[in-house]
Amino acid sequence: MKNYCLKLWWLTSIAALVNLLAAPAMATDYDDGSPPGNDFKWMNLNLMYAYKELPRKEAEANDGHDYLELEFGGRSGIIDLYGYVDVFNLTNRDNSDKKGQPKMFMKFAPRFSLKGLFNSLPWGPVTDIYLATLFNWGGGGATNYDEAGVGVPSEDTNNSFWGIGSDIQVPWFGKMGLNLYGLYDLNRKEWNGYQVSTNWFAPFYTFQNGSFISYQGYLDYQFGGKRNKTLYPKSTNPDQDYSTSGGAMFNGLYWHYDKFAFGYGLKLYSDVYLIKNGGNAFGSKTKSSGTSQYFAVTYKF
Repeated sequence: MKNYCLKLWWLTSIAALVNLLAAPAMATDYDDGSPPGNDFKWMNLNLMYAYKELPRKEAEANDGHDYLELEFGGRSGIIDLYGYVDVFNLTNRDNSDKKGQPKMFMKFAPRFSLKGLFNSLPWGPVTDIYLATLFNWGGGGATNYDEAGVGVPSEDTNNSFWGIGSDIQVPWFGKMGLNLYGLYDLNRKEWNGYQVSTNWFAPFYTFQNGSFISYQGYLDYQFGGKRNKTLYPKSTNPDQDYSTSGGAMFNGLYWHYDKFAFGYGLKLYSDVYLIKNGGNAFGSKTKSSGTSQYFAVTYKF
């Protein structure tokens, strides 16, 4: 019954999008200039180091990894976009915890504004409403090889999220994104629960030279997930290895000056990615709840 409701909800969302796009006469579409006044874009190049990132084997020998992140976002007409591409273990170090893992990862999150289509939306502290999507794609391949020179196989991330999003004005935080999605696993061709996500960027102290400190981060929480052999064929006991809920919260303090930023992030996990803490999803006792630390140097384009 749950699977049927998810499919019905997804079809209804698609029908609503088609109906909205078929009525351009009602659209405002932010066409107040060239480029429109609502348009903007940005791009950051982040050199990062992650210490004890989760999930991982509890007895993992290596503690962390470096990576390069190209982060981007903006708005054009009715389309709001956020995304990034990560390249891990840049020098292919053997003591990296990304040894034998996929070299790249990409997050791509376009949202389609309903405010840009209808003058009557939204209202109050809700400044925009969206048809929201999110895609997580692994880069495939391994960053290292085993002693026999054979690539370490792995089943890479390939999932999508479909739902409703919003921008909300919140005291002190300013504009925050808030999205509710259904998760569709593209590898298994199956729905697997829901995710609620929010993000924020809140400058809270400005120095005399114009530099400032911000509290920035995000929260992703999944719920209503499944634990079956179709989704997890490699698990002998999905109930032991996987959870029906879980998530992560990133809390970052960043100093911004002109085109540069330097930051520290503390990430909190609870059965992240629906992987149960203490289970055997990684072939041995898995740690998926706890904390990890991030260090960042950013150049802004």
